[in-house]
Amino acid sequence: MCILYENEMGKEKRRRIQRLLAAFPYLLRHRIRPNLVMRRLDDEQFKRDPDNTLLLYQDSAAVDNDAEAAAIATQEETTGMSRRKTRPLFWVDKRTLPWRLLPTSALLQCARAQNRPLWVCDRMAKELRTIPDGPYFTARERLSLIGHVEKLSHCIGACERIHQTAVPLNYVRNFLTLFCTWQIIFVTPIILISFFSVTMLRFPFKARHSLRGLTLWLLSLPFALVQPIGLLTGPVLFLVSWLLFGVYEIGYSIEDPFQGTLRLSILCDTVRRDVLADEFARKTAFTLNENFDEEDEEGEGEEENDNSEYMKGRRKGLRLVRTYDP
Repeated sequence: MCILYENEMGKEKRRRIQRLLAAFPYLLRHRIRPNLVMRRLDDEQFKRDPDNTLLLYQDSAAVDNDAEAAAIATQEETTGMSRRKTRPLFWVDKRTLPWRLLPTSALLQCARAQNRPLWVCDRMAKELRTIPDGPYFTARERLSLIGHVEKLSHCIGACERIHQTAVPLNYVRNFLTLFCTWQIIFVTPIILISFFSVTMLRFPFKARHSLRGLTLWLLSLPFALVQPIGLLTGPVLFLVSWLLFGVYEIGYSIEDPFQGTLRLSILCDTVRRDVLADEFARKTAFTLNENFDEEDEEGEGEEENDNSEYMKGRRKGLRLVRTYDP
């Protein structure tokens, strides 16, 4: 869309917007999965080049189980004094992605931001806001482009909710209801396991707690199966364990799909190539060439403006193909 209004916004502004858009998925990826390309300043294992490095703090999404952050938030509510959690200092190489995509004037400002993907969205909105009105660019086109930027900012909150949310409560309840059903069918002698499962139905908890409850229940299952089914206890236990642990793995992947289930590096590279690498090829889509139409191909229209030898030979070849009758 930026190429469509390049004459109104200017080539330099269009390139800045495109580079900011290409850097957005990388910065969002670093916020969801920190420490991917960042090195601690006090880490002696990696050597730092002062001329090509950028000092910054880690940009990571807040989690609800951070005790220190919760204590700071409570203190701010009670005392009214605002302070930040102590954070270590990191460094990155400015020649790597996404830092080499950012404009030089905006590099330090973006590094100092608390939420860098949101900062990129704000900068793109500001760039679009400063485009002057013209015959082909009015407030309607400006609001349409800013609306796309707003959708990107909504994606930040959606990804953070997925990253911070534990296993859904309905999934946990169904998971533990399956435990209780099997226990009632096979009359498991260990009553404490049953009491644990029924009690935890009332409380949401993460996948590691489901694994503990599942492991204890499977350890007690052979004692309930050995008397009614005898030698079939082993195969039945294997089948039940395979099914339940498979369900657990599904829940673990649902809890945080960004930690390996999704190939974020491939997605980021695809977005960057679509926005920047194919610029010249995509630019041809915005150039209309009306000199060569169907009537000229059939020899029924007017002569074309371009009288080059190539176009003459092409027209002649098309006429021969259309008139050839085997």
